[in-house]
Amino acid sequence: MKRYEQYAEEIAELIRTGVLRAGDRLPSVRQASSSRRISPATVFEAYYRLEARGLIQARPRSGYYVSAVPAARAAEPATALPSPSTTEVEISELVFDVLGSTRRPDVVPLGSAFPSPALFPLDRLARTLTPAMRRLDAGRIVEELTTGSEALRRQIGLRYAVGGTAVDARELVVTDGAMEALNLCLQAVTRPGDVVAIESPCFYAALQALERLQLRAVEVATHPRHGVELASLAEVLARHPVKACWFMPSFQNPLGSLMPEANKRALVELLARHGVPLIEDDVYGELHFGARRPPPAKAFDRDGLVMHCSSFSKCLAPGYRVGWTAAGRFAPAVQRLKLMTTLTTAVPSQEALAAYLQQGGYERHLRQLRQALAGSQARMLDAVGRYFPAGTRVTRPEGGYFLWVELPPPADALQLQRLAAAHDISLAPGHLFSADRRFARCLRLNYGNPGDARVEEAVRTLGRLVAQLRA
Repeated sequence: MKRYEQYAEEIAELIRTGVLRAGDRLPSVRQASSSRRISPATVFEAYYRLEARGLIQARPRSGYYVSAVPAARAAEPATALPSPSTTEVEISELVFDVLGSTRRPDVVPLGSAFPSPALFPLDRLARTLTPAMRRLDAGRIVEELTTGSEALRRQIGLRYAVGGTAVDARELVVTDGAMEALNLCLQAVTRPGDVVAIESPCFYAALQALERLQLRAVEVATHPRHGVELASLAEVLARHPVKACWFMPSFQNPLGSLMPEANKRALVELLARHGVPLIEDDVYGELHFGARRPPPAKAFDRDGLVMHCSSFSKCLAPGYRVGWTAAGRFAPAVQRLKLMTTLTTAVPSQEALAAYLQQGGYERHLRQLRQALAGSQARMLDAVGRYFPAGTRVTRPEGGYFLWVELPPPADALQLQRLAAAHDISLAPGHLFSADRRFARCLRLNYGNPGDARVEEAVRTLGRLVAQLRA
């Protein structure tokens, strides 16, 4: 066992045997680090793991406490076997219809794609804006039109370097959020009618992008815990003229799956042998519950075929609409497309983010954010276990803020969504996450609102509605 696993198991055993009881306070990170002669990162890792198992919970400005006895754990969903044929994508109308209600403030946002804005240092970001703009050299606005702020790209490059990923600064392009980065990368390597490999299930925005660009989708089997199944991908590459892959190797939306490092390396090597570009959607990479950030697939790229895309929207600055891509050998093509479409990304947002990152404090914010999300996940898993009927299956991600729930038959998630809407609860039915709407008994739940007292009652209501659908 690794040291954090050993420490976590010791605490779990104390809880199982009753030595530690519900409500007991665990040693602080500093105390545990000192008494056990282990690093604070090791203690954090152990506590995150225990939180994800529902055994302990964090209380703001107080510490970690033993949770109440958790409900029986639901089993994890199985890997779905996608259709071997390509599919024309028509998903946008369903997305607009189903998710339109998530913007209402009176709705419990379990179907939202965003975490709570209360989790982010928006006040501090706002305070950096005016001084940063006062210092701005007007000439830079023209010089940095397409590639984006040099100061911000330098900070992004530093984060790649600290994480162990070598990125040439010349391949970085700042974009209007990650969605623009992903769309530009997709346009750079495909033409209408081309085939693009996607995960099954996959984020509906990827399906919308394929629909808009008149591309065909071929789905690759994706494990709820380990991500893309490499054997399934190899079969797809052998059978179809795939022009690009759009995958989310770290904390995939909607599954929350995380590809192991060895699988990411093998993925990059497999695609390099076929000369197929990988568009890597990595917007949740910073939201890990472990001690260190999982390396992106980009870390194993030696041929410039991986176009790594991310943003600050999910981890620091929602609404600022600042993302980027490290586009490898396709960076010139992406820059040209940026020039022909949106031309540039808003300068004030870039300058505020660059100033914030230069001042420090980002890592402290991320630790607090991860801790809040890990605790929120544990509470939602406990609620699903208590309120949903027997036979329900649910994922247990190691990061991000989504659970993927598989309902027992014959419940239908789209029917459940419509019933839930009448109770002012939003959810994302599985129909949204596949080109052929195959995941009819699945739904995605957002646990990224830890301060919302309505969440547990909403989960209780969903469980009751599922039981009604099965009656």
